[in-house]
Amino acid sequence: MLNWKMLYLALVIPSVIMDKTCPICGMKGTIPAHDHYFCSEHCIKRYEREKNIYEEKKYCPSCTVKTGTPWYKEKLYVITIITIIVLIISYFVTQLNPFFDAFKEYLLLIWWAILIGFFIGGIIDYFIPREYIEKYLSRHRKRTIIYSVIFGFIMSACSHGILAIAIELYKKGASTSSVVAFLLASPWANLPITILLFGFFGLKAFLIVVSALIIAIITGLIFQALERRGMVECQQCILGKDKPVLTDFSIRKDISKRWNAFQFTRHNIWEAIKGTIEGSWALTKMVMWWLIIGMIMAAIARAYIPSHLFEEYMGPTILGLLVTLLFATIIEVCSEGSSPLAFEIYDKSVQAGAPAFGNSFTFLMAGVATDYTEIGLIWHNIGRKAALWIPIITVPQILILGYIFNIFL
Repeated sequence: MLNWKMLYLALVIPSVIMDKTCPICGMKGTIPAHDHYFCSEHCIKRYEREKNIYEEKKYCPSCTVKTGTPWYKEKLYVITIITIIVLIISYFVTQLNPFFDAFKEYLLLIWWAILIGFFIGGIIDYFIPREYIEKYLSRHRKRTIIYSVIFGFIMSACSHGILAIAIELYKKGASTSSVVAFLLASPWANLPITILLFGFFGLKAFLIVVSALIIAIITGLIFQALERRGMVECQQCILGKDKPVLTDFSIRKDISKRWNAFQFTRHNIWEAIKGTIEGSWALTKMVMWWLIIGMIMAAIARAYIPSHLFEEYMGPTILGLLVTLLFATIIEVCSEGSSPLAFEIYDKSVQAGAPAFGNSFTFLMAGVATDYTEIGLIWHNIGRKAALWIPIITVPQILILGYIFNIFL
């Protein structure tokens, strides 16, 4: 006679045992501790800090057999070593010199944005409790998207620096819709880039910034609807419902409590600095290898795709918009780098007597919406469906606004 209870246990228990997802970041865990598997000792420390685990019960690395991923299997180290070898070869081989120069130019252009992004991500990791993000960015309300856009506006970094911050926000509890709105608003609706755009386009830059905000808000609201239906991944969502545990949580009272309890001793300050650095490094290992791959692809495009092709095939027509969209997808340039190129497209079209401001707008916005580094990171850290929905939702909005700009401007 078939024992249904034994069959149930045989089917269910292995699946539970085999679940090795890190409870902090959602990545594959390899280190057993506290009845979970963690991807790194950094995540274990964060778990202990969040759960207020006492000192005597904390994880002891020296007492445990090392089961983490060897360094030579870490994606960051593997990709970095391969990249260094390729750069050395390209430096000495004449035919590959353009790639070396393009990669160096690209690195010099965005290194500061990447560092700022990882530094801010480390600060968020150490100082901002998960409940703060859940309170403002995990709720499925319209004003949550507005909060996300505001947070994006105050972040002074290009899309590559923003990526690190966005992933950290998601790990801290932000909903997928909030992260997407944050990502879309940050590159073009932050103050430094706004000033840069006004320098290139004059008052027309106002249209770019406002349009970026509109697209970010609309896309965020659509993602909220998808979350409610379970059509996109969202580790903090319950089919679009708010978490009841946060209804009685006061951020103001919690900040006051933490501030009064903190003592500015040398030990505490050093622990805060060390915690920030550890958070930045953990985020670097998760994100940086994707950025390096994106930089390699961007350097190849910059080195071997002639720039005059943009000027010849990007007129103020539907075909011109589609060609612009294609090249914006292929050529990954950060927001600071793509601004001059977008202005060059617009300036050449004005000289030819057929202004194509909509093409420049499409190039700028599509570069973010179809960015393969961004989509790859979303795919890897949030999920496949979320990554695919971003271009599906944003690209039609971009093309419609670009076409309107070409007609009336």
